[in-house]
Amino acid sequence: MAAKLRPAVEADLAAIQEIVRTAYSAYVARIGREPGPMLDDYAALIAQHCAYVAELHGASVGILILIPQTNSMLLDNVAVAPEAQGIGLGRQMLSFAESRARDAGYRVIELFTNEAMVENIKLYSRLGYVETDRKEEHGLRRVYMRKCIAKSIDSKIAS
Repeated sequence: MAAKLRPAVEADLAAIQEIVRTAYSAYVARIGREPGPMLDDYAALIAQHCAYVAELHGASVGILILIPQTNSMLLDNVAVAPEAQGIGLGRQMLSFAESRARDAGYRVIELFTNEAMVENIKLYSRLGYVETDRKEEHGLRRVYMRKCIAKSIDSKIAS
């Protein structure tokens, strides 16, 4: 079942914070501290038009943060509420992110995740993201990944 994705508004702040809290709380013990997304200023991200909400049956069940950069779109966060996990919402949001980046003229989308979030790294790899770096920042061990999202010449010819 497809969710509706829309730009977040100020009224979404509490729902976004709750989705992030519940989606990332399981990683606190594994990482030994709160993951980066639990520390972000979502009010500022909403005001900067970087936040999106995924709704299913009228309820907010996912969030997506996209930050334009000079040469790529940064997929800063994708989080699904635990009750909506396992239905393909994360993949739908990743596809949406890639489409938004492509529509904005980017040829590359980048992300980073904590190296302890091995299931995320596996998912991103299966979806075509390639690891580009590993480093420690702000006390967090991060894995950097990127994906080329430019349409190929062959696909333009075929359509």
